[in-house]
Amino acid sequence: MNRIRRRLAVAAPAAALIATAATALAVLAPMNAALAQSYPNKPITMLVGAAPGGTTDIAARMLAEPLGKALGQTVVVDNRSGASGALAAVATKRAEPDGYTILMQYSGYHVITPHIQKGAWELKDLRPVANVLTAPQLIVLREGVPAKTTAELIAYAKKNPGKLSFASSGNGSLQHVTGVMLEQQAGIQMIHVPYKGTGPALQDLLGGQVDLTFGTPPPFMPFIAAGKLRAVAVTGKERLSSLPDVPTAAQAGLPSLDAGSWFAVFAPAKVPQAVVDRLTSEIQKIMATPEFKKKAAELGATADYMNPQQLQAHSDAEFLRWGKVISSAKIQAD
Repeated sequence: MNRIRRRLAVAAPAAALIATAATALAVLAPMNAALAQSYPNKPITMLVGAAPGGTTDIAARMLAEPLGKALGQTVVVDNRSGASGALAAVATKRAEPDGYTILMQYSGYHVITPHIQKGAWELKDLRPVANVLTAPQLIVLREGVPAKTTAELIAYAKKNPGKLSFASSGNGSLQHVTGVMLEQQAGIQMIHVPYKGTGPALQDLLGGQVDLTFGTPPPFMPFIAAGKLRAVAVTGKERLSSLPDVPTAAQAGLPSLDAGSWFAVFAPAKVPQAVVDRLTSEIQKIMATPEFKKKAAELGATADYMNPQQLQAHSDAEFLRWGKVISSAKIQAD
């Protein structure tokens, strides 16, 4: 009898906890449904951790207008460049988790900056919503650099150590790390010039203040087509259909220079599931349209949807991969 009483005494609290949890879920279900129906009821701000003109900014503006139409509210793009994306990431982290502040995040900022600027923010501070674009990087030279191929670029750099300068969107950015990888693999020395985003770096590249840079195709394509810039290699596994004559880095003699980029939407960590579901559903529909796919292809990118779970797994894997590169290269913050 005593054993039975003891079992009942133990079982009673457990049963009470189960009942409480079930009650909470029953209450949350209609609340989430109601939230999904009411969201959004005011404009949404999409933060961008880079200056206007770069691929992150282009991706945000490609998505903002159709997403606003789908949601019935304006989506305002707000550029918060600086600190290799940390300013925008921290602002998103600290924002009210109600779905009215979201972030168009560049992979270089997402998986590299936390290694460089430890303590500012972590991957767990941002909740994945959807991947939007994927693109390789290009090695792009300005007019006047005496090289038409990667081999010629490397040969010139070896004869003139420390003469060539390469621009990046910030210290510790993916462009910076790619430049360091090129130096290591080719056995050359260049001068790194960091900027607050691809846009300002591109302007100085066109102006002749720097010699080359690395970056995703969208901001460079018009100038490559006009003959003002020269792409000598693609850091992906395949050539771009929009630049069929530009070889991959492997074809150019640099098989280990694999540095692609992706651009994805994130939200504050505690944003409700119903909001994430609504956003990722609408983004997937937009990305499936011929118009969006065509625009992405014209820019040398791919409309590459990932749902929140896929994006989380991809982010985690990329974070580990680039962490090893940064550690081996001993890249540190300014």
